[in-house]
Amino acid sequence: MPLPVPPVLAGAVPLAYVERDGTVESVHLGTLARVERDGAVSGHGDPDTPFLPRSALKPVQAVALLRAGLDLDGELLALACASHSGEAGHLDGVRRVLAGAGLTADDLDNTPDLPLGVEPGAAARAAGTAPAPLLQNCSGKHAAMLAACVAAGWPTAGYREPDHPLQRLIHDTVTELTGRVPDVTTVDGCGAPLFGSTPAGLARAFARIAVAAPGTPEGRVARAMRAHPWCVGGTGRPVTRLAQAVPGLVVKDGAEGVLAAGLPDGRAFAITVLDGSPRPLPVLAAAVLRGWAADTPELAETARVDVLGHGRPVGSVRAVT
Repeated sequence: MPLPVPPVLAGAVPLAYVERDGTVESVHLGTLARVERDGAVSGHGDPDTPFLPRSALKPVQAVALLRAGLDLDGELLALACASHSGEAGHLDGVRRVLAGAGLTADDLDNTPDLPLGVEPGAAARAAGTAPAPLLQNCSGKHAAMLAACVAAGWPTAGYREPDHPLQRLIHDTVTELTGRVPDVTTVDGCGAPLFGSTPAGLARAFARIAVAAPGTPEGRVARAMRAHPWCVGGTGRPVTRLAQAVPGLVVKDGAEGVLAAGLPDGRAFAITVLDGSPRPLPVLAAAVLRGWAADTPELAETARVDVLGHGRPVGSVRAVT
């Protein structure tokens, strides 16, 4: 008996291919949703396929934290939206968020891990550093969740539970900004609830954040991410380089090949790569932005993903779109 085809697979199409000396050796399938200035949605594959947006949802979660009373802006709010590399400045910022709420790293309840960044992770391993919640890439989000609980007068104990007031507010904010009630609630890698959506829903949320008025929770998130792209990712990270390459871009990546971005004029897009690889994401993001005449010299370099043969480029990852 044939196995049933999951909807995410049925809705996927080729998005990018890997070319080596003129030969295609692999193809990345997935879905890409675009939102235009007037709110019209188009895409490659089925943009309404249910999926898990992973850490690309963090800017939406941060909007909910501000609505709960979290008093953060600038680099510390950008860290609340981050999957940071675990560099010294990231960890210092997380400690500052906690200290501002009268808390310490001992209050974090995210999954212990080593830094996500290649160099910080290697240094931690070489030093024999044990995995810790502070070092894990979602510690900024969890610190901000705890601070939001303190601001709202909610208990910090159990802040990760789906029925906690904070997580109920996040659920409602995800529903509002994506225009869709989450199809599923599961547990993200960091231990926080993860609310499902669709590529179209995620793109709508980024469009709303990117055009929001200054001073609104959405506008504050957009301003922080635009002003502090290093805090959102880290040194050399594609998500940071994309934000630096395109003025006004609000962009966030997530595990399993997810990326979403929005421009100040209301256009936005979301990508999910079916095999979970982040490799084609910069190429695909650049292809969308070029199609919208949002190209820059820096974007061309950011979007270059070489295929190597004996240490030298012999091909590249190319967008089908």
